[in-house]
Amino acid sequence: MTDLNRRNLIRNTVLAAGTLGLSFSALANSCDITATQPEGPFFPENDQKDKDNDLTQVAGSRRLALGEVVLMKGLVKDQECKPIKGALVEIWQACESGKYNHSGDPNNAALDPNFQYWGRAITNERGEYIFKTIKPGEYQATSTWVRPPHIHMKVHLRGHQELITQVYFKENKRLNDLDRLLNSVSPKEREDLTVDFKKNGAGPRVGTFNITLNAL
Repeated sequence: MTDLNRRNLIRNTVLAAGTLGLSFSALANSCDITATQPEGPFFPENDQKDKDNDLTQVAGSRRLALGEVVLMKGLVKDQECKPIKGALVEIWQACESGKYNHSGDPNNAALDPNFQYWGRAITNERGEYIFKTIKPGEYQATSTWVRPPHIHMKVHLRGHQELITQVYFKENKRLNDLDRLLNSVSPKEREDLTVDFKKNGAGPRVGTFNITLNAL
């Protein structure tokens, strides 16, 4: 091999290695956009006085909601995996009986007057949010479809595309595997939307659900 050919080979190898390095670096700093799910028909239809991030107790009452108390927390990030401060995170869900506080819900189950049903949180400077709520009940969506326990989420911030999704409980595998909405996304997205709520000492189980928003 001539000196010229040898130099060209070395130069091309270095350039290729540099290109791969940039590609791997870009991948390392890239977060997948969180999968969307339908808003559903039971988004809160009326404003309410109490809409904080603790759904287990309604302001002005000492009574607690029925059901297992859980904490759901996480980070809201952009596509470069950087935390997003000031994002509005909303959740809404059914109570322990599987009924929503919505006039259009045909479920004959009882409402829980001590459950808040809908709450909001604002991400802090580290992009963190947290909610205290209860594990919702399953419910009959159609004669052949039982919806597993799930929590609806909506995340908004100016300059980013609004995200609407649903969070599922890992322990409800049988119903999750049959759910039409959860199975409308890819296997990787199904895994991402399914949260393992883990015991945290003597406190409630805690589930971590991180969110990536798409910039406009």
